[in-house]
Amino acid sequence: MFPRPMRSRASLLAVAVLATATTLSACGSGDDAKTDSASAAAAKTEAGSSATGTRTTYPLTIKDNCGVDVVVEQAPKRVVSVNQGSTEILLSLGLEDRMVGTSTWTDAIRPNLAAANAKVPRLGDNDVSYERVLKEEPDLVTASFGYALSGDDPDRRTAYAKLGVPTYLAPSHCDGRTDESGDGPRDHPLEMETIYEEIRQLAEIFDVQPRGEALVAELEGRLAKVSAGTKAPEVSVAFWFANTESPYMAGANGSPGIMAKATGAKNAFDDTTVEWPQVSWETVLDRDPTVLVLGDLRRKSQTGDKLEDKIRFLKSNPVTKRLTAVREERFVIMNGADMNPSIRTVDGAEKLAAGIAKLELGS
Repeated sequence: MFPRPMRSRASLLAVAVLATATTLSACGSGDDAKTDSASAAAAKTEAGSSATGTRTTYPLTIKDNCGVDVVVEQAPKRVVSVNQGSTEILLSLGLEDRMVGTSTWTDAIRPNLAAANAKVPRLGDNDVSYERVLKEEPDLVTASFGYALSGDDPDRRTAYAKLGVPTYLAPSHCDGRTDESGDGPRDHPLEMETIYEEIRQLAEIFDVQPRGEALVAELEGRLAKVSAGTKAPEVSVAFWFANTESPYMAGANGSPGIMAKATGAKNAFDDTTVEWPQVSWETVLDRDPTVLVLGDLRRKSQTGDKLEDKIRFLKSNPVTKRLTAVREERFVIMNGADMNPSIRTVDGAEKLAAGIAKLELGS
């Protein structure tokens, strides 16, 4: 998971009582062309999906979704997605007409999804309260990360369920976690199969399985192309998400690990299982990575969120300006969302491959 935004913890008790009483009714590299191809393929096959046995039978139960059995009585018509990654999957599946709200954005929407996204209300740029979500009378709430879904309440999913609102949390949030926070270590590397599982399960929930299969096939093909075309075993890479004082650098078992593996590069911090360990700049200098991947975040949460702030800091700080990657300007730029487990993971792998090639470091 990406480093959690700093948030206030104002009391929500009064609003929660009111909400509980309320009756609920049921840029990458060619972004536009690539994911649009999945939509076109799905359109050709969806009409015959009932004949091939790919229709959803309701009620549907998704077993053990990060510890919760998700029961969906019918195809949702009023979904709220509280993370950008989940939102972009839903939009990629062509579900904008069933979405009544989104929140928690690090970046601008993926370009090929901009028109669809414009039709969906944005409830907040950062994570929004339980009560704000309930105001939209959702029949499903989806999330990429537990904090956006539950806030500071570990029983939030139970509270939603008592109101008849199922919740779906991306499997990548809890896959291999060795603690309860969702922020800490994993006991094995994250794989794209976990993201494909999310796509397929959401497609099943909404009864649009052909769209899900088409999206998975498109992502698989693009990632295979990266792996076949880039060889960079001598290149070490450090992925910097945010924070200038104590930078968040990607550990071994998160989404950047998938990118490093696809390109054959070495993650400079592949000896830690924590997804985003905070390290010192002296530690970064000691490892002196060949390339620095810089997250360009559009949010305003931590120091060094924006690319220009990162570069300014790197070139002026007495420690960081000694880094080989800084002296040689070996930077690869990604959106913050590219570094999170989502369809953007493939975007990030493509950007890393293209950056290594441009720097003439790989083969």
